[in-house]
Amino acid sequence: MTSDTLAPAIESAELAWRDGVPESSRFGDVYFSRDNGLEETRYVFLAHNRLPERFRSVPAGGRFVVAETGFGTGLNFLATWQAWRERAPGHPCVLHFVSAERYPLTRHDLQRALALWPELEPLARQLLAQYPPLVRGTHRLVFDQGRVRLTLHFGDVLEAWQALTFQANAWFLDGFAPALNPEMWLEQAMSEVRRHSAPGATLATFTAVGRVRRALAAQGFAMRKTPGFGRKREMLAGTLNTGPEPPSVSTDRDIVIVGAGIAGTLLARNLAERGFPVTLLDAQPQPGQGASGNRQGALYVKLGVEFNDQTELALGALTFGQRYYHPYQGRFWHPTGLLQLAWSPQEQSRQQRFLDRNRYPEELLVPVDAEQASRLAGLPVDTGGLWFPGGGWLTPSALCQALAQHPRITLRQGAEVTRLTPCNGQWHLACRDGGGLVAGTLVITAGHQSPALLPLAAEHRFKAIRGQVTHLPEPALRHQPRAVVCGQKYLNPCHEGIAVTGATFDLHENSPHPSADSHRDNLGQLDAMLPGLLAPSCPAPETVEGRVGFRCTTHDYQPVAGPLHAAGHGLDGVYVLTGLGSKGLAYGPLLAEYLADRISGQPHCLPDHLARRVHPGRMFRAAARGGTTGIAETGTSAVK
Repeated sequence: MTSDTLAPAIESAELAWRDGVPESSRFGDVYFSRDNGLEETRYVFLAHNRLPERFRSVPAGGRFVVAETGFGTGLNFLATWQAWRERAPGHPCVLHFVSAERYPLTRHDLQRALALWPELEPLARQLLAQYPPLVRGTHRLVFDQGRVRLTLHFGDVLEAWQALTFQANAWFLDGFAPALNPEMWLEQAMSEVRRHSAPGATLATFTAVGRVRRALAAQGFAMRKTPGFGRKREMLAGTLNTGPEPPSVSTDRDIVIVGAGIAGTLLARNLAERGFPVTLLDAQPQPGQGASGNRQGALYVKLGVEFNDQTELALGALTFGQRYYHPYQGRFWHPTGLLQLAWSPQEQSRQQRFLDRNRYPEELLVPVDAEQASRLAGLPVDTGGLWFPGGGWLTPSALCQALAQHPRITLRQGAEVTRLTPCNGQWHLACRDGGGLVAGTLVITAGHQSPALLPLAAEHRFKAIRGQVTHLPEPALRHQPRAVVCGQKYLNPCHEGIAVTGATFDLHENSPHPSADSHRDNLGQLDAMLPGLLAPSCPAPETVEGRVGFRCTTHDYQPVAGPLHAAGHGLDGVYVLTGLGSKGLAYGPLLAEYLADRISGQPHCLPDHLARRVHPGRMFRAAARGGTTGIAETGTSAVK
């Protein structure tokens, strides 16, 4: 990144088009053969890694991982995806494609390049629809109902391999020529290739340069020269002779998820689509009745002034969530756009510092003045703000219920867990209805009730914060918002005659029933944020309707996702996904994807520094007595 390019933006590729073929102006090299780029990919990378035949042998619930050193136009990915569709077995299994790109193409240039291959058009169209905005970091794209996953890192290739967790079965070494782009071919890069290679991994590359062959041989690859494609006389292929490919994680595991809110249903659906049977428990009569039970919820994050780990996680969650919810558009997802108002002098100052220190693509956010904000929101506002064109709102409860409907998900409703007991490497769950379960893998996604379920003799650094929303009938508003408006409160567009606003942040109140005082707080702050919006017919705080939910938050207000581990003691087979606060709809899809990666033994969608940020270990302190954290047989009669 050059000094004049502020994070998180990343420089795009500079292309010259010669005879209809894209060429990098920065490196002076073509992205693919002028003779036939698609056939070159099939010959060099697919054939010399024996992918078509290896695809057939991927077991049920298994995965095949391809890693690539330069994404470029995405041609290699699309050709691999096409071959996977043709040759993969009929049972559930996943193709993972991991790639890095320092200078990504713009969506326009990508579309132009891929238009050269009409037979790939159906796949190219899907790639273009999900192609991430040009911001640095790691992006996960999911295709074919989860059978194909692309982990795409925008940044230096070494940065990518040092940050990502995966073991490749096959490598495409496809950077620009070594003489033009030497950093990609140095010994350090080859060392990272070896570190991320599964036993028996293969590789192929268009180049036959001697120092590349020697560097790979020094890492343990048995290298050979073979005839190249077209006018290229030779190329290289190799195999890591360290034994057979490792077995995939078995789908026979007994996976039990406790809690059927947004976190639990997202995770259950994710694992089910990967081929894993899941039992989903909840004390309520149906999914999405706790904190996920509001009529409406906004897809919203507040990006920090500094582009640090916290901001990177929030940005990744936002963009992944927008992609994830897209298939539900018109049912549970309503991408109306979202306006983050500069509602106070302090917020105006914060937003200005944010804009001065960061560069974001316009498809993510744009600054707007009061006139523009009023037009976009559909109601008069006194100040400008930040417009998120991909934002919007969801119906969380209905979404949870839809997510839980899958043939590999067994839903047990009204199942209040009362005890967790470890026994012989498994977890025995007792329920108040008299039933019990045995779990080889246990995941706790019970929101603010999660701490009571955690089988650790420790002090848990979680807290429950009451939040009350107010339901405003349509006539209560002088103007009907067209988009979500956020400031000191939020306001959603009307749905079925009701607009939801709120929510309170009650640190010292634990009543589950709506109160007039909380409605008064919501209405007062909404009126201060949007003066004149409330009509004379607006119901009084004593008569207006609403709902109470309890957020699960952490001491650092960051979510928790990963294996349960505290004070140096790990609990085999136990995972946690909680602490999402008021941002469950935003963080839920990405963290469910990450946790499913871990449980299934597949490449991680989060780079290591973000995985550490959400690790459960930071949430526990040793119990006062004894000074150690350990396994506890847990009675949870308070969990309802």
